[in-house]
Amino acid sequence: MKWRSLDESRPTSQIRPLRETYAERKQLIARLVPPEIQALHRRAVEELRESGIAHRALRKGSRVEGFALPDHQGRTLSSSQLVAKSRLVLCFFRGRWCPFCVGQLEAMDRHLEFFEEVEASVVGISPQSVRHSFFMADQHRLRFPLLSDPTNSVARQFGLVYSVPQYQQAIYRQTFVDLPAISGEPDWELPIPAVYVLDRGEEADSRSHRILYAACNPDYSDRPEPQEILDFLKWHQP
Repeated sequence: MKWRSLDESRPTSQIRPLRETYAERKQLIARLVPPEIQALHRRAVEELRESGIAHRALRKGSRVEGFALPDHQGRTLSSSQLVAKSRLVLCFFRGRWCPFCVGQLEAMDRHLEFFEEVEASVVGISPQSVRHSFFMADQHRLRFPLLSDPTNSVARQFGLVYSVPQYQQAIYRQTFVDLPAISGEPDWELPIPAVYVLDRGEEADSRSHRILYAACNPDYSDRPEPQEILDFLKWHQP
C-alpha cells in the first residue's frame, strides 16, 4: 500500500489536522487488517507502555550530546550545524513503511513555512537506510532532511529504542517489512515515535544541546499535532 502526499499547503488555519488523517488511516486498517493481527499490534504497544520506556526517555530540560548523520542525499549533517542558526525540531519515526510516520512527516512538511517563521528547522530521523530515506523524500515531496540512523545510535541517546517482539517480527515479515533489509543492520530495533526541540546553539561547535520540548509515545498512532509544536515555539521565542 502506498501512502501518497496530500494537497499543497494552505494557510495554517485551513491545513488539515493530523488527527483527521490518522482517524482515516485507523478506519482503513480496521477494515483491511485481520482482527487477530490488530490485536497483536495492540499487545506490542501495551507491552511497550508497561515497560516504562516513555518515562525513561529524555525530557524537557535535559541535555543530549551532539551527533552527525547522513541525510537522504548522502550528505553528513551535524546537530551543531543544524542548531547554529535556528532551533531544531527532531521527528523520530519508524520508517517509510509506516502509514502513521508518513502522515506525520507530510503534516510537518505542510507547516514548514510556519516553522521557519518562528526560527525553527525540521528534520526526520529513522533507522532506515539513506536509500529508503531518499525514496521517502521523493515519493512524498518532503522538503526537509531525513537523517539515517541505522544502528539507532542517536535514538538510543534519547532513550527511545526497543527490540521488536518476535510475534510482531513475524507480522512484519508477512507484509514484506524486513527491518534488517531496510536499515542494513541485523537487529530488529525501532525507536518509539518522538518529537524533540533542541535549543539554538551559542556556538556552532557546541558538544551538547538543551532540550526545550519533548513528546514521545509508545503508541505509534498517537503523535503531537504540528500546530501544538508551533504554539510551543511561538510562546518560547529565543
